[in-house]
Amino acid sequence: MASVGVTSTSSRSSTSGTTWTIAEIADDFDITHRTVRHYEELGLLSPERRGTQRVYHRRDRTRLNLILRGKRLGFPLEEIRTIIDLYDAPRGRSSQLEYVLGQIDDRRTDLEQRRRDLDEALAELATFEERCRADLAWLG
Repeated sequence: MASVGVTSTSSRSSTSGTTWTIAEIADDFDITHRTVRHYEELGLLSPERRGTQRVYHRRDRTRLNLILRGKRLGFPLEEIRTIIDLYDAPRGRSSQLEYVLGQIDDRRTDLEQRRRDLDEALAELATFEERCRADLAWLG
């Protein structure tokens, strides 16, 4: 069984084993302990408990990786939960992928609209800047 109490970087033998502590998993994913506990409170992660110590398994690491990827892509935590929960559904990966594809389309549409909005705002700023510079030149 892997060591679960070791947290120093130089002797972290557990990262090559099957379990990790909260400190190790937080460090590996470059997140805070508070973030890990938050995901636990939401039911997105469910580490084993050994007394007061949390013990994370490969499944927890996989789920955390999916959570963080979903966050980077802009999905809200409830959507991430649905995607992860679909993985455990009877159809497993197929239903998960079908759902995710729909969510990707929605997210892409949203991001493309945001890009158009940003392009319009930048063009408006450029026009305004041009007017200000022209007025400044006229005054000066």
